[in-house]
Order: sequence, then structure tokens, then C-alpha cells
Amino acid sequence: MKKLLCVIAFLFCLGLSYSVSAQAVKKTTQAVEKGAKKAGNETAEVASKGKATVTDKVYKDKVGPKGQKIYIDGHSRYYWIDEKGHKNYVTEAELKARKK
Repeated sequence: MKKLLCVIAFLFCLGLSYSVSAQAVKKTTQAVEKGAKKAGNETAEVASKGKATVTDKVYKDKVGPKGQKIYIDGHSRYYWIDEKGHKNYVTEAELKARKK
């Protein structure tokens, strides 16, 4: 009887540790995914800004609606690059004067 209780107690503890381990793996997976997504967005932003600086003109007198650097493409359209590396086109009326 004593051995049976010991075996049952051991299996119960083993079951609890498996549950805790699965939760830890899930949290770690989510943290890794979040970090990878953040790194990917940062890489895309830096690459897009580097390409835009080389291929397009930088508008030095004006900034975007929230103070972003403005680029002018080959078709004379104004845009700024967001934190995910996407171009966001704006009209000339939406631009603000750069504060010195």
C-alpha cells in the first residue's frame, strides 16, 4: 500500500511539472516571436531609409506630420518611412516647416 501511494504521489508530481514546463515553453516561444518580429521591423526600417537616402532626395526644409524625415521620389511625390519600413505618402499641404 505504501509503495502504491508513493508511485501515485510521484506520478502526480510528474504531471504537475509537465504542466509548468509546457507553460514555460509557451511563454518563451511568445517572447522569441516578439523579439524576432521587432528585429525584422527594425531591419526593414533601416534598409528602407538607407535605400531612400541613396535613391531619392531628402526634403531638408520640411518634416512630416509627426516630425518624420521627408523624402521626394522620382515622380515628385513626398513620403516618409514608418517603423515597419513602409512608405507613407503625404501631400505638400500636410508637411510642416522644420524647426531650427
